[in-house]
Amino acid sequence: MRYLLWIARLSLFLLLFGFALKNDEPVTLHYYLGYVWHAPLSLILLVFFALGTGIGLMASLTTIFRQRREIARLKQQGEDKG
Repeated sequence: MRYLLWIARLSLFLLLFGFALKNDEPVTLHYYLGYVWHAPLSLILLVFFALGTGIGLMASLTTIFRQRREIARLKQQGEDKG
């Protein structure tokens, strides 16, 4: 099973690496106030994917902390009754 997981990881890495090599042409992003960013397409996709992942994780933290507080409260109630 461990070898299968490493084969899957290697395959995914090679697929994404090949995608990056095929999309290395420079592109231009125009922002507000005249700001312009020139970078390879694969780098821009990687940056915005990482930003989206980070924002998604931060958004889910409130739910995780709320659930942990509720679990701690329920454990405390169980100890008080028992």
